[in-house]
Amino acid sequence: MSGFELVWDSRCGVGESPVWDASTRRLLFCDIPGKRINLLSVDDGQRTSWDFPEVVGSFGLCLSGRLVVALRHHVVLYDPRTGDIENLTDPVAEPPTNRFNDGKVGPDGCFWVGSMDERPQREKRGVLYRVTPDGHIERKAEGYAVSNGLAWSPDGRTMYHSDSTAGIIEAWDFASDSGVLSNHRVLATLTSDDGRPDGAAVDVEGAYWSAGPSAACINRFSPQGKLLEKIEFPVPGPTMPCFAERHLYVTSLREGRSPELLERNPTLGGLFRMDAPVLGAPVALFGDS
Repeated sequence: MSGFELVWDSRCGVGESPVWDASTRRLLFCDIPGKRINLLSVDDGQRTSWDFPEVVGSFGLCLSGRLVVALRHHVVLYDPRTGDIENLTDPVAEPPTNRFNDGKVGPDGCFWVGSMDERPQREKRGVLYRVTPDGHIERKAEGYAVSNGLAWSPDGRTMYHSDSTAGIIEAWDFASDSGVLSNHRVLATLTSDDGRPDGAAVDVEGAYWSAGPSAACINRFSPQGKLLEKIEFPVPGPTMPCFAERHLYVTSLREGRSPELLERNPTLGGLFRMDAPVLGAPVALFGDS
């Protein structure tokens, strides 16, 4: 048994980007095609949702109490207290069939977000960007079909990233004062049977936890790319893990699944939780104030 339990039968088309807000003790996650961010209060089970005008690829927490949110082609700041949405960047110059996907706030206080090709052929037209608090957006790497798996080591000196279609997990040395990347290396190459890399998180021991939707598992790797553990997931479609104190939360997806598979797994698209054997590495806040 995997030890996972269903905590929200949210039936997201693509549940993604779980983020732990320790200040409010809430777990936030988005439904990408549902254009929504969901919130779960872990103490009393209260649930809230915020709707957006476009797909929500990913988001992060801000110092100001706002959220930095990747919509289809641009990044915005969202104030949950007022509902105000402020454009942070101009739309990116990418094909219209691309959209923003996985994103996280880095140790540099900037929002890192990658794009993906939405078409079935998944050409390598995606880009990894760095967005600063003043709205400057910089291309940092490119040539991805589906940019994914962003996470940082506990000391902030290593950045991890993946391409789900290519099945690669890669890393760079990371300069947290400038966001400069160096010493690129590929840590692992995964097949569908292994669990192609989707969203990810890092624990305090430096291990990289990668969701493997194609194999219904969570793969835990050493910083050098050695597989340390494979954890069975209860439904075929985990998308991203997130540490929240002594728990590990994992989102999942329904979109593109056959009626037969959905009949066997009606909770696909839900939010799941298990006891975590280790704490997660601290997650940074976007430096907007």
